[in-house]
Amino acid sequence: MGIIYGAISILGMTAIIGLYLFTLIMRNKGIPKGATLIHGLFAVLGVLLLIVYSLGCETGPWVSIIILLLAALGGLVMNFRDLTGRKVPKWLAVVHGLAAVIGFAYLLVFAFC
Repeated sequence: MGIIYGAISILGMTAIIGLYLFTLIMRNKGIPKGATLIHGLFAVLGVLLLIVYSLGCETGPWVSIIILLLAALGGLVMNFRDLTGRKVPKWLAVVHGLAAVIGFAYLLVFAFC
């Protein structure tokens, strides 16, 4: 059970960094590459921990994993646009954030209910 709590902690830190990045996007500010790198690495680590946890038990938080992977896809698109010098659409930042929050909520319900 410790792996899932580790994943929750890491994804919680990911959410804090993501909220910071979200406020920058909404205010049309520059996006620091270091923060996006840390955000992405934490997200990957959190989802990998969830996958490892799920492979070791009969039922896992698969709904949460799928939603978080969809959020990661949106994050990759935003990162690619930023790295190529194009503006990150605000609607994509909102959808990415909502998907991540929904995936995290499903994870919390799975872990604590």
